[in-house]
Amino acid sequence: MYDKVQVIIPSLNPDEKLMKTACGMIEKGFTDVILVDDGSDGEHSREFEKIRKEYPDNITVLVHEVNKGKGRAMKTAFEYVLKERPDSLGVVTVDGDGQHTPDDAARCIDTMIEKKAFIIGCRDFSLPQVPLRSRLGNVITRNVFRYVCGIKVSDTQTGLRAVPASYLEYMTHVDGDRYEYETNQLLKIGSDRIPYSEISIETVYIDDNQTSHFHPLRDSARIYGVIFKFAASSVLSCIIDLVAFRLILAFVPAVISEAARGTVAGVAARIISAICNFVINKKAVFGHSGDAAKSAVRYTILAICQLAASVGLVALFTGLFGIDSDWLKTLVKAVVDTCLFFISFKIQRSWVFKK
Repeated sequence: MYDKVQVIIPSLNPDEKLMKTACGMIEKGFTDVILVDDGSDGEHSREFEKIRKEYPDNITVLVHEVNKGKGRAMKTAFEYVLKERPDSLGVVTVDGDGQHTPDDAARCIDTMIEKKAFIIGCRDFSLPQVPLRSRLGNVITRNVFRYVCGIKVSDTQTGLRAVPASYLEYMTHVDGDRYEYETNQLLKIGSDRIPYSEISIETVYIDDNQTSHFHPLRDSARIYGVIFKFAASSVLSCIIDLVAFRLILAFVPAVISEAARGTVAGVAARIISAICNFVINKKAVFGHSGDAAKSAVRYTILAICQLAASVGLVALFTGLFGIDSDWLKTLVKAVVDTCLFFISFKIQRSWVFKK
């Protein structure tokens, strides 16, 4: 039934749970299990040989002489399948510590074949046996994923994923060689609009998940980086606006009125800074390679609407609350523009630079 799919199990210094995991997959009907020894020491590397001797017709062991990381181990397996299994329908990645059941792996494959999509096996984090560390990490990253990438993922930490053969080459080019690779996988399928789907799987935690290598702050920071780049782009554009304003003032003829000089310099500086901001966001923040003209038109529409919203909302709130102090007006503007900043981010991601 599963003779044209591969089970990939990367592992470093495994114990007896790897044997149980591999045996369970074979008993379920998987005939092609690929183990990746990611630089295990001499004592633990014997586990791989024991499994291969037990199932010589079903087990392939790929070896890294030194530890290169889970991401690199998965890429090694993907590259092997592309080269040695040209008729493959796809693969399912499984952790070797017993947290993923054969039934769930089979369901991921079945759904992958049915939907021709990247399948994510998602656990239920509301259950009492879920460790606080995992619960916290998942809450942080799934909400950041939804906001930053526009991808709704219930379980961002799961290692149980099914990948169609048509996307294996793509997955070998995703950044990261260690545990960040799985986070980057989700970031890429979100940004590049790769079709994906979720299925519910059994929630299994062994030894309170002490072997987990997920770090909520570190791994979430990788995603927050997109927002940081967007903010840095805005700050840089503000600096460009101020510098351009000052330089243009120096070259605008003094024969016109001071008010006119200020208007000319202000408009010209804003156009220059907007162009810079557009180019930076397109290339560095959102990595957009689509129609530049269409994106520029959308960006202009958004910039005009954002400017009108800022002016209008500041006037509304200062008038509504009878604010006369310049400092309070500035504070109101800061709050309004901060809210518009996040709204602008989502609109630029999902509309201006939509892939």
